[in-house]
Formats: sequence, structure tokens, C-alpha cells
Amino acid sequence: MTTALFTHPDAERHITPPGHPEQVARYGAVIDALADLDLDRREAPRAEEAEILRCHPLRYLDRIRAAVPEDGWQMLDADTHLSPGSLDAALRGVGGAVAAVDAVLAGEVANTFVAMRPPGHHAEREKPMGFCIFGNAAIAAMRALDHHGLDRVAVLDFDVHHGNGTQALLWDDARAFFASTHQMPLYPGTGAASERGAHGQMVNVPLRPGSDGAAGQAAWRDILAQCREFNPQLVIVSAGFDAHAADPLAQLEWQDADFTAITRMICDMAADLSAPVVSCLEGGYDLAALGRSTRAHVQVLLEAGT
Repeated sequence: MTTALFTHPDAERHITPPGHPEQVARYGAVIDALADLDLDRREAPRAEEAEILRCHPLRYLDRIRAAVPEDGWQMLDADTHLSPGSLDAALRGVGGAVAAVDAVLAGEVANTFVAMRPPGHHAEREKPMGFCIFGNAAIAAMRALDHHGLDRVAVLDFDVHHGNGTQALLWDDARAFFASTHQMPLYPGTGAASERGAHGQMVNVPLRPGSDGAAGQAAWRDILAQCREFNPQLVIVSAGFDAHAADPLAQLEWQDADFTAITRMICDMAADLSAPVVSCLEGGYDLAALGRSTRAHVQVLLEAGT
């Protein structure tokens, strides 16, 4: 057993305007950081329409299709843009997450990392936002629940920004546990501890600006204790690396080693529950820190998979 890496060059076809933090170079930084690791490298397929429709209505998908420009950019909101290749990239982001779920549940690999962009955890049912177009992690969760027939899936989000989209898409589903640590105050302004989901199946832990990795690790120890009680059959990770002290978009003070420690805690819990892990790249905007932190994360996945 090993770790599968799902990628595709279409990730570089999602081109954002000059100076945008969610830039093409993020993909290169991640791929370069993982280049020498012994991973089962797989192509992220384009998602079928039916997979998108697990979380987004057809009218939303049609609106995104119609907005794709022939050249230049189409602004969807102040932060989120489409270029001519963006839809293909976004569909492969969903497709990679879906294929990753299929692979671990078939027992082909122990765990997976989906290194695609744009990210997904801010996309709501009919609203692209925060660099995100489709809810990759939420769609992957619904694939596991509705296609594979699992009873309980956990989505764990350590991106520095609250995964409002994932939360909204899974809010009413008692089969989906969602947990997030995130800086507050910070975009998008959601993620208060009082936001618990329709069935009390969600855990939000806001962290104050300047919080260090020790605070982050303590929060995740508490979250994972609650996750164990939920007893998920699959764990999906929204792996954002923008809580790093070097990141320009936030003010948490995590270091590379904190991502190692938190990933190890997640993998240890998952192993105890015999739940495979699917991890999907979200944020991280300092290229050097993104590369190092991603490598630290994937190295733990590799260790857990052997």
C-alpha cells in the first residue's frame, strides 16, 4: 500500500490576473516539492456532470460554463476569476477528489493527495467565492456517502480561512462531520464556535491572529477526540497551508513542523478507525512555505500508508 498523488497539467491552465495570490506558480511549487517522493502518480480525470450536481444545481454549473471567456479573465467576484482554461482545471480538481475517494475505498492505495487548483472550500451551492468554483471536498464526501454507501464521512479543514462552502454544502447532512480551525477575524467571516450544523455534527475552532502552532495542535487534539466519537469510515482533509507564519494572507504563526504534527494526529486517528484518508490541496500563498508544508504533509501520508 502507498500514497497516490492525483495531478494534471490543466491545473496550470487556470490563470489568474497578475498579482493574484492564487497563481499558477502554486502548482509548480507543490509538484516540485513532491518530485522525489515515491508516490503512485495518477492523472486527475475531468469530473462528470453528475458529480458536480451532488452539491451544485445545474443552473449554477451552466452559469459557470457560460462565463468562461475566450481570452483574458471573467470576474466572478472580487477574488475569483475565470480564464479560458479555468473550467477544465476546476473539473479536474473535482474529478481528482472523486477518483481519490474511489481509489482508497477500493483498497488500491492507503491514502491520497490531490494536488490541483483552484481550491474549493469556499464555493457555496450557487456562489463561487474566495478563489473557489466547486466544492471539491464536499463533493468527494457526497461521492463516498451516496455512491459508495458509507454511513459516516469526516471532512477536516486546517486552512487558515474558514471553509464556509464545505460547511454550507454539508450543513444538513447528519452523515457528514465537518471540523475547521481558522483565524478569526479573517475572510470569509464565518466559522464561529456556535456554528454546529443542523445535527450538531460540525466543530469550528476560531484562532486569534498571532496564534502559534501549539495552539493549532491543541485545537486539533480536541477536534479529533470529537471526530473519534463520530467514528468516520473515511476522512477527507482540506489541506490549506496558509496558516504558516510566512503566508501573506493571514496572521497565524504555524511552522512546517506543525503541519507534520497535525497530519500525523489525523492519520493516527484514521488508522485507529480503519478509515482511509483523502487529502485535497486548498490554500497556501507563500510559494516556499507552501512547498515545504505540502511536502511535510505528504511525507506523513506516505509513512501512514506503509
